[in-house]
Amino acid sequence: MAAYPATTMSEQESLRCSSARNRGGVQRVEGKLRASVEKGDYYEAHQMYRTLFFRYMSQAKHAEARELMYNGALLFFSYNQQNSAADLSMLVLEVFEKSETKVDDEVLECLAKLFSRMDPNSPERVAFVSRALKWSTGGSGKLGHPKLHQLLAVTLWKEQNYSESRYHFLHSSDGEGCAQMLVEYSAARGYRSEIDMFVAQAVLQFLCLKNKNSASVVFSTYTEKHPSIEKGPPFVQPLLNFIWFLLLAVDGGKLTVFTVLCEQYQPSLKRDPMYNEYLDRIGQVFFGVPPKQSPSYGGLLGNLLNSLMGSGEEDDGAEEAQEDSSPIELD
Repeated sequence: MAAYPATTMSEQESLRCSSARNRGGVQRVEGKLRASVEKGDYYEAHQMYRTLFFRYMSQAKHAEARELMYNGALLFFSYNQQNSAADLSMLVLEVFEKSETKVDDEVLECLAKLFSRMDPNSPERVAFVSRALKWSTGGSGKLGHPKLHQLLAVTLWKEQNYSESRYHFLHSSDGEGCAQMLVEYSAARGYRSEIDMFVAQAVLQFLCLKNKNSASVVFSTYTEKHPSIEKGPPFVQPLLNFIWFLLLAVDGGKLTVFTVLCEQYQPSLKRDPMYNEYLDRIGQVFFGVPPKQSPSYGGLLGNLLNSLMGSGEEDDGAEEAQEDSSPIELD
């Protein structure tokens, strides 16, 4: 009986020693590669990184390959060698894909850090984020992991790329962050007469994606923090009152209330032709309105909306909003 724990301890010690040796080996290799980069031998260093990547992968040394490529990418970024850095970033993703790495916060933050260092205008960045989002949901065709979307949104917000940031916030679960970004977006790029439209669009789009919770949070946070919005409800702006009533109606689930709201606020809803299209979708998701055009809207949408957003998608509930792959354009 006493021999079993001793054997286990021996195996654990062996694993620790092996891990330490591997780590030491990676550090020695990194030291040589760093020296090459610091001397300006970028091409040679890049090729050596690639050679070592394929060697490690062929030996199933995934942890070593990931660590070497990640640190190498950051090193190349620090010397503004964007192409080499982006290539190694893609190899980091390849490790994740081939080693069936578990999706967790640490891994997603690594990917977001690489994304943040890439040239915002480079095609490599577009390819990287597309592949990263696909990997983050197991290549299932879904829209990407909500946490990764949130991290990307924050990076784009810092770059003042508000439009792209808003897209990623919509596919995250961070309604508060989205609202704060929209306040800044409104102040930086919008007219004073449009302050209500920034949040109205976001709320309607969150609801189209079945994310009722984030829709409520983005509305309450935005109206509370925007310096040009007087405290409500009720609000001075009719469109904000409509959104407030709409969120209450979604909670109540009564189609008659929803229908009356849409009819009474048509003057405000006509400010953006997309509003009624979003509302048709919301009617389907939360109030059981058939996908075809509804008499409640006076034949408003017809087949156009079906082609934009698809028909017959199952309503799985607000909690699964981040997993909804509706093809509605939310740009």
